[in-house]
Parts: sequence; C-alpha cells; structure tokens
Amino acid sequence: MMQKENPVVWFEIYVDDMERAQKFYETVFGTSLEEMPMPEAAGEGMKMVSFPMTMEKTNGAPGALVKMQGMKAGGNGTVVYFGSEDSAIEEARVEAAGGKVLQSKMNIGEYGFAVMATDTEGNTFGIHSLN
Repeated sequence: MMQKENPVVWFEIYVDDMERAQKFYETVFGTSLEEMPMPEAAGEGMKMVSFPMTMEKTNGAPGALVKMQGMKAGGNGTVVYFGSEDSAIEEARVEAAGGKVLQSKMNIGEYGFAVMATDTEGNTFGIHSLN
C-alpha cells in the first residue's frame, strides 16, 4: 500500500493583539515571523505575520498569525488549509458531505486560490490550490 502524503499545506491562528501573539510564538519556538503583503481583496482589516516558509512542500505546513475584522481569537481557533490540484474539485463535494461552503473559490493573488468551508461539526477549514 502506498503511503499518502499529508494534505495539510497552510494554517492560520487568529489573534486579537498581533504584537503580543507574534512575541509569544517567536519566544516559544525560537523563530522569527515576517509580515506578509496582503492582496487587495483582503482590504484594510487584515494583517498576517508568517512563520518561516516557502511555497514548496517542506517538512512542515507553513502558516501565519492573522488579525482580521470579524475573526476573534479563540472562538474560531485554527483554520487548516488542505492542499489540492484545483480547490473547486473539493469545493463541489463539501455540501454533499454535510458541510457548507462559506467562500467559493477565490483568487488570492500570487498565492493561488482558496475555498473556505465548514465541516459537519461547524469547524472552519480551507482548501488551497495554485490553479
């Protein structure tokens, strides 16, 4: 039986105080986080600070701390993004499987495309593809 690759490609940890959260993660993990440029579609209400990463698969899923209007820390917890060849494929399966599509496939600039959905338990997750 062939070993399947871990499908997780991105995570976001929502925060209320970016400076405090960034300091915490940099201290706990002995790393540096870097501010990410935001696509125009994100508007003014979003700031992201990323963990060390490349857009190629590595030994860990890249991710970021996110301060975003309407997304409180704790309540939404962590949003895991699953990798896909074309996120529209999995998007088409979400509702039939008992979930709900929150944001249909959207262009996120140089980072590709993403779909936001909820599972049968109400957890939010994303699906990411470069196409």
